[in-house]
Amino acid sequence: MSTVAEQLRAAREARNLTVDQVAELTKIRTDHLRALEEGNFNVFSAPIYIRGSVKNYAAALKLDAAAILVCLDAELGRTEKYSVPPPLSDQKKTFFDELTLVLAKVNWKVGLVGIALLLMALVVGLMIWVLRHQQKHNPLKSLPPARYQPAHTSDTLPLPKH
Repeated sequence: MSTVAEQLRAAREARNLTVDQVAELTKIRTDHLRALEEGNFNVFSAPIYIRGSVKNYAAALKLDAAAILVCLDAELGRTEKYSVPPPLSDQKKTFFDELTLVLAKVNWKVGLVGIALLLMALVVGLMIWVLRHQQKHNPLKSLPPARYQPAHTSDTLPLPKH
């Protein structure tokens, strides 16, 4: 299979277009178009610019942009410069960076429902444990049955004092 550069050049030549005409059509600089047709990706500062330029170039030439981008990804993966995405900063990732990344990936609609259900189950379990624990250690259970013992030995109630 031909490279992306060869496909782009062949398609441009098949349509009898010059690099200047394609530049006018796509608004991509002519030196970038020539670099793409030569397979010289070092002109671009990042792979996103290469991908965007190739996509626009392929669309202008009425090529299958998705298929060409797949070929481009394979070609870029074989280069040393573009095989791995560059780091965004020179700082090392901390625990909080990793935690933030994990929390950013959480589907909070599902996550909040799950957390609410977990908390409800925890509260119900705690209530059941407290009730069982309270029943085992009820001090009134160890008392003998109560009997009424009047303070006065008479059968009538005392009259209130004025």
